[in-house]
Amino acid sequence: MRDDLKGLAITQKELQKLTHLPINDELIVLVNPLKLFVRQFIQKVKGPEGATAIFIGLAVILSCYIVFDLIIKMFAYWLPLPSWLLFIKICVIGGGAAQLLLYITWKKRIAFVKENLTHSLNTLLHEVDRFNAVVKAIDINDKIEAAGNSEVIIKERRRVLEALKYTRADLIRALKTERILRENQKFIVNNSELLANNLATLTQMQVTEQASEHGRLLNEALEIALDVQQEMKRLQSQQ
Repeated sequence: MRDDLKGLAITQKELQKLTHLPINDELIVLVNPLKLFVRQFIQKVKGPEGATAIFIGLAVILSCYIVFDLIIKMFAYWLPLPSWLLFIKICVIGGGAAQLLLYITWKKRIAFVKENLTHSLNTLLHEVDRFNAVVKAIDINDKIEAAGNSEVIIKERRRVLEALKYTRADLIRALKTERILRENQKFIVNNSELLANNLATLTQMQVTEQASEHGRLLNEALEIALDVQQEMKRLQSQQ
């Protein structure tokens, strides 16, 4: 990925931080990191340090078993099963229990997202996916161009990326606004008159201060207040 594209996409971690929700949370499957570990171990075994990798792997497994065997002999010597078989059973049962716990936690997080997924947030998440897809498409196009296909070059690339940066800023601002409205929904509905009075005050101040820099800031505040008022009416209509 070219330097001008790095950090442009809105990542899952950033999205979760902006929304205060575990958006797109994935279930952790213990088998996957285990497969990755075995694959890396095999690669090291095939490499120049294969003997060292085998020695370290066997030493770790043997050390774990020796510690386990000592614990069994000290506190559970009455068990009829041999320690090596009990060690295997505990590893399997412990792995299954850990996977079940991870699954239950994941289901609860998914349910929490569904409970807090407003129409506005759902729309914004769809826009984020579209935005990231555009960034990914540009990255793929860059790789095709780098492979020697100069005819696919993106014209006015700088302007395209500048527009994407503005779009990214708008999406982040919208996600923050949605989170504030969602987390303060009850207050907004119960204080609609107060918000309406503040809106009228801002409108009057904006007219008298329009020509100054302070007036520009007030105008921005007015626009935000109008958005809040519109969202407030939508929330009230759902009650």
